Amino acid sequence: MGKKSGDGVNDNHVSGQANKPLSAPAHALSYHAVTTEIGANKEDGLTTAEAKSRLEEFGRNELDDGPGVQPVKILIRQVLILAMAVSFGIASYIEGGVIAAVIILNIVVGFFQEFNAEKTMDSLRSLSSPTASAVRDGKTEVIPTAEIVPGDMVELKTGDTVPADIRLLEAVNFETDEALLTGESLPVQKDAEATFDAETGPGDRLNVAFSSSTITKGRARGIVFATGMKTEIGSIAAALRATGSKTRPVKRKPDGSAKPHRYAQAWGLTAGDFIGTFLGVNVGTPLQRKLSKLAILLFGVAVVCAIIVLAANDFSNNKEVIIYAVATGLSMIPACLVVVLTITMAAGTKRMVHRHVIVRRLDSLEALGGVTDICSDKTGTLTQGKMVAKRAWIPAKGSYSVGTSNNPHDPTSGSLSFDQLPPTKIQVQSDTSEKEENATASQELMKDNPLLEHYLNVASLANLAHVHKSGEGWMARGDPTEIAIQVFVSRFNWNRERLTKEEGWAQVAEFPFDSDVKKMSVIFSRADKRMVFTKGAVERVIGSCHLVRWEENSEPIEMTEEIRNCILENMEALAAQGLRVLAFASKELDRQTSSEVEYAREDIEKDLTFQGLIGLYDPPRVESAGAVKQCHQAGISVHMLTGDHPATARAIAAQVGIVPSSSSAIAKDVADAMVMTASQFDKLSDDDIDRLPVLPLVIARCSPNTKVRMIEALHRRQCFAAMTGDGVNDSPSLKRADVGIAMGQAGSDVAKDASDIVLTDDNFASILNAVEEGRRMFDNIQKFVLHLLAENIAQACTLLIGLAFKDSSGLSVFPLAPVEILWVIMITSGMPDMGLGVEVAAPDIMARPPQSLKKGVFTIEVMVDMLVYGFWMATLCLASFSVVLFGFGDGNLGTGGCNSNYSEECDTVFRARATTFVCLTWFALFLAWEMVNMRRSFFRMQPKSKKYFTQWMHDVWRNQFLFWAVIAGFVTIFPTLYIPVINRVVFKHEGISWEWGVVLIEAMLFFGGVESWKWAKRIYFRRQAKKLVGGGDLESKVFEKYMSSSSPSSEEKMSLEPKEKS
Repeated sequence: MGKKSGDGVNDNHVSGQANKPLSAPAHALSYHAVTTEIGANKEDGLTTAEAKSRLEEFGRNELDDGPGVQPVKILIRQVLILAMAVSFGIASYIEGGVIAAVIILNIVVGFFQEFNAEKTMDSLRSLSSPTASAVRDGKTEVIPTAEIVPGDMVELKTGDTVPADIRLLEAVNFETDEALLTGESLPVQKDAEATFDAETGPGDRLNVAFSSSTITKGRARGIVFATGMKTEIGSIAAALRATGSKTRPVKRKPDGSAKPHRYAQAWGLTAGDFIGTFLGVNVGTPLQRKLSKLAILLFGVAVVCAIIVLAANDFSNNKEVIIYAVATGLSMIPACLVVVLTITMAAGTKRMVHRHVIVRRLDSLEALGGVTDICSDKTGTLTQGKMVAKRAWIPAKGSYSVGTSNNPHDPTSGSLSFDQLPPTKIQVQSDTSEKEENATASQELMKDNPLLEHYLNVASLANLAHVHKSGEGWMARGDPTEIAIQVFVSRFNWNRERLTKEEGWAQVAEFPFDSDVKKMSVIFSRADKRMVFTKGAVERVIGSCHLVRWEENSEPIEMTEEIRNCILENMEALAAQGLRVLAFASKELDRQTSSEVEYAREDIEKDLTFQGLIGLYDPPRVESAGAVKQCHQAGISVHMLTGDHPATARAIAAQVGIVPSSSSAIAKDVADAMVMTASQFDKLSDDDIDRLPVLPLVIARCSPNTKVRMIEALHRRQCFAAMTGDGVNDSPSLKRADVGIAMGQAGSDVAKDASDIVLTDDNFASILNAVEEGRRMFDNIQKFVLHLLAENIAQACTLLIGLAFKDSSGLSVFPLAPVEILWVIMITSGMPDMGLGVEVAAPDIMARPPQSLKKGVFTIEVMVDMLVYGFWMATLCLASFSVVLFGFGDGNLGTGGCNSNYSEECDTVFRARATTFVCLTWFALFLAWEMVNMRRSFFRMQPKSKKYFTQWMHDVWRNQFLFWAVIAGFVTIFPTLYIPVINRVVFKHEGISWEWGVVLIEAMLFFGGVESWKWAKRIYFRRQAKKLVGGGDLESKVFEKYMSSSSPSSEEKMSLEPKEKS
């Protein structure tokens, strides 16, 4: 067989070009030129022999599956994670077993997650239609879509799926649904005769039918110019497969040559990349990379600590010294870090299911906490994806408005209101709906209102949609625009079905919508009267109108230029609200004695009487504006990337709060950059985009490549971007974004498989749930990392400084025995840290800016806290050892056996060691409770509570996992102290009595020190907050940088420090 269409790289393919490039993209050439250049025959099609030859040359018309799904490769990738985890955790056998169990579980889960993600290409392939009607040898044949070749002449009709990219030769009332490619919610009317600029985006190429789009109306004929991976949907597939090179390029001279050391440099860098990938320091999210580097650093520190222990004892081969050295090193390795991190993320995933979010990749959950920008598709994400009639204007009467409706097909949902003013003079409500007090019953509006009746006759009868109520509620079928109009007239009980069945209207003739005249007309008769009803583009309809009813209770007057301009001004006023505007007109025909009279369209659609305008729009979801506002409060910018017209996109963006309501204070170059079209954006080079004062908040007429370039531009500005979407056109950007968010109900399989998380309710507001959960988990990771590392510092300092206690033989007497160290690590690290990982979110969590993923969990505050708590715990532990041994004891450190065996001589050492062991264990457990809030007092975590002395009890009981983890650690101390053999032989300590007084005093000192430090932090951050507080409303704060600068900002959001918690 010939080569596959996907062979080679698709990067050099130009959007709109053929498999074998033409002199210009197909949409920029006339169909005569395309037919000639591609070697097609627009009368008889290709011959069978020629089609076979081209199939061998260009390959089958299917999407390349690339390397395919590779289970072995995916499994190896998961096993590497196991190898890393075990390499750091196996030193502790108990926790090593836990780590092994958890990681084995994650291998299974991770394998299937990765396996499903790699099936994106298979999902894309299923979009192709199985058969197509092609003309070959002068005959129409039905052939497999995979055998369609460039040059084939294909016939298309309503309901077909387009088999390849086709340059249209002929189009009769031909419309296609391209939502999967462009995001446009409306079917696109095609025009075979037109040609367009080469740089025109896919959404505006009206002379091309795209592969995998569906035909909603009419018929057409065209020449195939692109198949397989060279189609627009093939470009999407290629973008999904695009990955960065794993080999560093060799630096070459201008003539292409390179010296030998340049090759060595490239190989060295490539090897470094491989090692970094293996260790996890250059892959994954910023937090994962930080923790991987931390693990490597602490492993090095552990080795140094072990060497210090050996050196302090002259590198003695004493078994106890060697074990102590290993235990000291182990105390610096956060053995449970992998386990706790994994369980925290898994618990977060489970919580998200109850909040309508499915997490496909665990790392995306914590990454959500650092999202600075959300790039959202409009249709079906911010909007409902359905057309709704919003306003109607009758010149002689006034304006009718429809309130917010939760069901666009239900004419009983949403209130009706009337205003005598025209659209140009109506003050639009901020939520695009009229106040409830202005609502008026439809029966009252219809009363003695012949002007409204004339208007509704046109709207209802010049309309092919069907709206009816069934047992399952209100149902509709037909074109989305006509459905919206039919729903509007149904509010007045004036729908087409009632008029034809009950009022006697009968259709005589129909003139369907035509792209040339941009109108559609019908002729209806009732009794002895025949009427023409016309709707269409405003400019075309008023051009056909001779009369207009301009004043109530008066005869129609002549349509003047002044009146036409006034109508256009009202149209622009409606369009500025994000509405698509159509005009209605009618006239009465002369009486005809025969129903067989043939009408000429040009005669029917002239000398009409203008009846009014109607404004339709794809309504934002009810919760979209509130969700966008909450995003702004959380320091997240929202960008809208849509296939809609720029004016509509801008208006919808203003309604939901994506762009400022007023642009008067914004510099012109900034205002121009805020809202752009895809053609404007795509013309810019990466350097030009980087020089823009701000990145666009709205990009209209988007192509898939535009969305990907927007994500990449955000990355170059050090932003952390999430992309929401539901269509196939969103898939490349979902894949390229830091967090891809797909819609679960309306979303395509391709979008879901390319995403990181899926919203099960298709609600933009659910993204806030995901962000909140991501931030909560980020906070909790910060808490348990701080707890874990502060404890490690306390252990290391206690063990290393404790080397100074030496017996008469010159060997160190250890303040903690090796088994005690392992016990403290096991009891105080794993379970309490897991408890911290499931803490509830702080009340102000969505009032802060995004976390700085550049710094990760290791902020200055965390690092200082880690040192303060660690040193304070170590100081108290060493003090307890010294007080028992030297303060109340005789200071006898023995003659060399107190590290291994109990004796009367070593009794004081064993008691001092037991006291130190209890203190360190309790300190580590109590520190977990203190970490529930890193600034609030443990005794006053709820400052507004009236339970002044008991609130802390409620706080510790709220997180019962943490509560019982602390209690378990507290209680298990006693068996280790008082059970014979276990205390002296295993733990190398002795049961204590009066030493409990030392422990209690040390515990009070511990709480006093920690609480004093938190109090000092609260004072400091309260003063810092006063300096940072600014005035103004939310909008002025959100868009401040747009209003105050016309040059690129020197600091982007990712470089800003997160607002500190209070």
